[in-house]
Amino acid sequence: MPEQDNIPTADEARGTPRQRAIEAYEGARGRAADTLGEAPLIALAGGIAAGALIAALLPRTRTEARLIRPTARRVKDTARAAYDAARSTGKERFEDMGFTRQKGEQTLNSLIDGLKDTAKASADAAMDAVRNKS
Repeated sequence: MPEQDNIPTADEARGTPRQRAIEAYEGARGRAADTLGEAPLIALAGGIAAGALIAALLPRTRTEARLIRPTARRVKDTARAAYDAARSTGKERFEDMGFTRQKGEQTLNSLIDGLKDTAKASADAAMDAVRNKS
């Protein structure tokens, strides 16, 4: 009969729970290092996003508010000017093409009336079909 003493049990073949945890940790660390090596810009973007989130959650100090206020005001003023310019230009272009608020309302009302008429005609046709089938 062959000797059975050298054959490991199933638990011994898989290793101890500590060994399996170490192997899993090393595997995850290796995969993360590979991913960072292959896509450093993604890692950078993730770091920036995490930093921005942390910064947004922290309260501002008086010094930060005092230093940031002028820049924030300029950004807000610039955004407002860009919005006003785009709105004004768009309004002028629509007017040049003959689209006015009044004409738009008339067109919309006409479309709604047409949809109502179409729905009524469809419903009437369906009712007629049901009556004729009976």
